[in-house]
Amino acid sequence: MTSATPPRYKVIEEFLLERIGNGDYPLHHQIPPEERLARDFSVSRMTANKAINNLVQQGYLVRQAGLGTFVTDRKSESSLHEVMNIASEVRARGHAYANHIVRSEAVAADDEVALKLGLRIGAEVFHSILVHLEDGVPIQLEDRFVNPRWVPHYLSCDFSRQTPNEVLVASCPISDVEHVVEAVHADAQTAEWLAIAPGAACLSMIRRTWSDEHLISYVRLIHPGERYKLRSSTKHR
Repeated sequence: MTSATPPRYKVIEEFLLERIGNGDYPLHHQIPPEERLARDFSVSRMTANKAINNLVQQGYLVRQAGLGTFVTDRKSESSLHEVMNIASEVRARGHAYANHIVRSEAVAADDEVALKLGLRIGAEVFHSILVHLEDGVPIQLEDRFVNPRWVPHYLSCDFSRQTPNEVLVASCPISDVEHVVEAVHADAQTAEWLAIAPGAACLSMIRRTWSDEHLISYVRLIHPGERYKLRSSTKHR
């Protein structure tokens, strides 16, 4: 019994992936235009376009208007301006999402947490720590504090089925967000959770979210620098 012949666009995808994998097409290298690929593989331009689009969606290539299509790094990417659900981001890239729940507890707010959530020191807050995984690889450490007044059922939620972000958005639609991003080095505990070397470069993003005038959540998100990037874009009208 003979195996089925792969679709022609798949043949082009495999050709491009092989060139990327062996270094013939290094990072930022411009790949052949779809017209040339269509000619070389005796297919329609639409077929070549499909192959390129698939690799763009998978994060191997990036299109630059008026210039062409280039090899890009496959770091996971999040928008800096939007509050996105990381599980949805990972699945949108065609990858498998999972998480590891480290802590889910009620604690007394220390000086920093009280200040960030606008509460008195010692007030009860909900605390969760999760490690988010993409295809089994840790890409984000989430250390979150939540005001229990606005999300009283937070600790009873199953975060393996619904991420903290999904729980908060469903309970308190987000109206305002504050982001602070900085470069940090992983301490020993962070390095263990993210499966990286102690002292490795990371991106840290502190986020506070409001629903109307209510301050709902304070979270520190730490991403391995070699696996993640943040994106920001502004449209000028």
